[in-house]
Amino acid sequence: MLEVVTGRELSDVVVVVTRWFGGILLGAGGLVRAYGDATAAVLDQAGVRRREELAIGVVTVPVAESGAFEHRLRQVADVVAVEYGNAVNFTVAVRDVDDLDRQLAAWSSGSIRVDPMGSQWRDVANPAL
Repeated sequence: MLEVVTGRELSDVVVVVTRWFGGILLGAGGLVRAYGDATAAVLDQAGVRRREELAIGVVTVPVAESGAFEHRLRQVADVVAVEYGNAVNFTVAVRDVDDLDRQLAAWSSGSIRVDPMGSQWRDVANPAL
C-alpha cells in the first residue's frame, strides 16, 4: 500500500484497507497484490488535489468596474470571497502577491492595488495562480 502511495509521489494521504476474511487462501503475494490493487483503485477514484501555501490579499474595486475586474481576477487568482458594499472587496489567493499588484496597477493605471493579508494553505485548482 505504501509503495502505491509513494510511487504516485503523494503526501498527506491516508488509505485504509479492511480485510474481512481471515483466511490464507491468497497467500502472502496475493495479499500484497490485493492490498496494492485496492489502494490504487481508491486513489484513482478519489483523484488528487495539490495544496500550496498561497498569499492572501484583498483587492478593493469601485462597483462600476467590479464585473470586468472580477473576470480578470478569476483568470490569475483564486477568488476566495467577494464582499459588496460602497466598493467591492475581492479576497484572493495567489502565489505571488507582488505579481498580482503589478497586474492590477497595469489594468487600472495604478489606481487599484492589492492589500496583503498573510498566507493560507489552499487546494490549487487554477494552474495560472
